[in-house]
Order: sequence, then structure tokens, then C-alpha cells
Amino acid sequence: MPGGRLTQQERQQIALGLAEDLAYAEIARRLDRPTSTITREVMRNGGPGGYRADLAHRATEHRAQRRSALPRDPYADRPADGRDPDAVRAYEETVTTVFMHSGMSRMPARVLAALMVTDEGVLSAAELAQRLQVSPASISKAVAFLDEQTMIRRERDDRRRERYVIDDDIWYQATIASARANAAVVATVREGVPVLGPGTPAAARLENIARFLDFVSEGLFRMAEQAREILYVKPEAEAETAETAETAETAGAAEDGVGGGKS
Repeated sequence: MPGGRLTQQERQQIALGLAEDLAYAEIARRLDRPTSTITREVMRNGGPGGYRADLAHRATEHRAQRRSALPRDPYADRPADGRDPDAVRAYEETVTTVFMHSGMSRMPARVLAALMVTDEGVLSAAELAQRLQVSPASISKAVAFLDEQTMIRRERDDRRRERYVIDDDIWYQATIASARANAAVVATVREGVPVLGPGTPAAARLENIARFLDFVSEGLFRMAEQAREILYVKPEAEAETAETAETAETAGAAEDGVGGGKS
């Protein structure tokens, strides 16, 4: 499978594929490229409706020139951890793309992905700006959005510098915030029932929407509480639990077999 940067001809093929309303996977198959490569290329260059091959090619060349002029990324080489920097960077881009497909803007998605792939889950504004090769102002706007969505939290180190944290509990808090927002929509929708008149088609539609969203909100609250402990299970403990369960299951099967022989 070919690697390296996309050529201008390949970008023209991507544009033609988008014009034909082809799926990313089909475009990737025609170019013999990974689907993630096509997805990242389109999403970082205008999206499905705004992708232009010539503009995308020039933008890529400009980014490459800008990167070469900037200080070297301190996160690019970490031989001590045994990871492949290129693989980590590619995975970070994939995570960013998934977040963007869920509706998140590119810069908040990049910040969230960067925090996710660090062992500590903590980076300062300066570290994020250097890692992502963007301005501090871009980082500031992104973290403000993520903080508002309860997807990260802020803290200060011993030198009073602000740092941004993504820890285990963030996902629980974000799910609860989503459920609360859903509940607020339910309350607003139900306010429309007496306004439109009970028994009217519009009021019935609103009531059905409210019941559906109410059910979803209750389910989110309940499942988040039940699943919260999963966020704190260490991989070793999880493997040990699975091994214990497997051993018990094997023992139970053996007992059933012995019992069956006696009968």
C-alpha cells in the first residue's frame, strides 16, 4: 500500500469521488490508501462540501513549509517510551477526525486528542501550542469550549501556571452534563404542549418528543452511575477479573460434566 503524502493527482481523484458522492472508504479503495488518510485529508481541507484539490494541495505545502520553520516538536521523539512517534501522531489525527465527525470543531478536537494520548493527561497552554504548532490564542478558544462542555478541567501547578487536564472522571461528568442538557430540552418541549393546545397534532408531536428524550435522559443518568466504576479499573485488575471469571466458568463446566456422567 503506498505511503507518503498525497499527490496533486490523488487529490483530484478525491475531489471527483466526493462529487460523485462516494464514501470515503470507496475513494480510499480506488487510490489504494487507508480510509483514515482520505478522511483526514477531506476534513482538514474544507470538508465534503468544500474540498478543492488545488486549494488542498497548496494548503498542505504551506503547512509543511511552516512546520519546517518552527521549533522542533518536543513530543515527536520519545524513544524512552518505546512508541513509534509517527504511529502516535497518525492515531492522534484519527481521534481528531472522529471528534470532528461527531460535530466538534477542529481545534477543540485536536486539543482533546492531544490530551488523550499523553500518559499524564495534562498539558499547559504553551505545551499544547508547541505540540499542535498553533498560536496560544487558538488554544485559548479551544480550551474555553472544552471547559464549558466539561470535557476538560483547569488546574494550576506550583508555579501558578494554568494546565488543562483530561482524567477518568471527565467522561462521567461530560455524560451527566449531556443528560442534564437533554432534560432541559424535555422541559422546554413540554412547555409548548399547552401553548399549541392539548390534543392538536403539533402538541401530540411535542409530547412524543418529550417522552422519548425523557427516556433517553433517564437512561443516561442511570447508566452513567452504574458504569462510573469502570473508569477506575486498572488494566491489570480487569485482566485478573476476566481470568478469574474464565477459571470459574471452566470449573463449573467441569462439574457439570462430572455430574452428567454420574446420571
